[in-house]
Amino acid sequence: MIQKFETPNGVRIVLEKIPTVRSVSIGIWIGTGSRFETTEDNGVSHFLEHMFFKGTKTRSAKEIAEAFDGIGGQVNAFTSKEYTCYYAKVLDDHASIALDVLSDMYFHSLFEEKELEKEKNVVLEEIKMYEDAPDDIVHDLLAQASFGTHSLGYPILGTQQTLKSFSERTLRDYMSQQYTAENVVISIAGNVDEDFIGKVEAIFKDVEKSGVEREYVTPSFLAEKLVRKKETEQAHLCLGFDGLPIGHKDIYSLVLLNNILGGSMSSRLFQEVREKKGLAYSVFSYHSSYHDNGMLTVYSGTAPNQLDELFDTMMETLNSIKSQGITEKELTKGKEQLKGNLMLSLESTNSRMSRNGKNELLLKRHRSLDEIIDEINRVSITNVNKLSKNLFSQPYSLSLISPQGKLPTGI
Repeated sequence: MIQKFETPNGVRIVLEKIPTVRSVSIGIWIGTGSRFETTEDNGVSHFLEHMFFKGTKTRSAKEIAEAFDGIGGQVNAFTSKEYTCYYAKVLDDHASIALDVLSDMYFHSLFEEKELEKEKNVVLEEIKMYEDAPDDIVHDLLAQASFGTHSLGYPILGTQQTLKSFSERTLRDYMSQQYTAENVVISIAGNVDEDFIGKVEAIFKDVEKSGVEREYVTPSFLAEKLVRKKETEQAHLCLGFDGLPIGHKDIYSLVLLNNILGGSMSSRLFQEVREKKGLAYSVFSYHSSYHDNGMLTVYSGTAPNQLDELFDTMMETLNSIKSQGITEKELTKGKEQLKGNLMLSLESTNSRMSRNGKNELLLKRHRSLDEIIDEINRVSITNVNKLSKNLFSQPYSLSLISPQGKLPTGI
């Protein structure tokens, strides 16, 4: 059972007590990411995540690392388009230590000039590493093709230019705007009790409250085609389709459609592109849901001289689903796979912490496992076919990175 608490200033705390395990996962979730940046500070969410590990008033960067290594724990963080998370997983005996260090990082990070400059170089190397991975960067290019100058089209890492401009003031100002009580959720899963919640409340009760309701500007889905010429061994191709926002009533129909299309080894794209034609090693699809929209992405990489055949095979597969629909066998298999993945993920306190934190932050509600399974079971073939017909009848976006830098001839 998930318990919800709230401090007087509005910080939300969710607890899933699991007395049968010996671990605890704690996550500090903040409702901000690259979507809430500008062209001037693009990448600040991600850079701030890095700087939280670079030292506080009482701990150096090394001492933060040693604090978790010394108790056999794990600590990490990540930044997405709409949220940032700092989390740790430790033995239940060490939950208070993890909470103390995480909160110290949150409230007392120094952002010293010397550390700022060193970490700028680290992130610059991360950007370069990303640029050297065309199978990664092509997805950022697709976001630009889909959302244009809207912030959902910004890269999470930012750019070399924006990175160089960051200062302690940049980080402090951004935190004062975005790291406010309304945007903070503390998610805890594992073997702790309500007494531990008292410690969390005491620590986070003083987070500043903004009192300003966040406004979202929904981007138009642009369906542009962007190509980058780059000396690569493969042509890397992405197609994007206007998807659904998080919490949409048809979200499980779309999750099942994605599973059937390219979400598994038995999916249509995997079977057609890899197994039947041997065109690619990697081929898959996935759906990204945001507050007010979403995108279904199809990706594959192949030899440049096979790009036209790959594109044609992708489109034939999409058109087949659109015109002929899916089968009962595919729907049944997809449901069982989805339910299996869901239940297996619940064996990890970290997965439960992530699920609860994200649900509270983005949806402000939690459904039981039985409720979710009922929703999955209620998806009909008619639901999926109607959705696919609508989805694949709309204009699509495209991104391509290849040595020739030319669109497939079939477009």
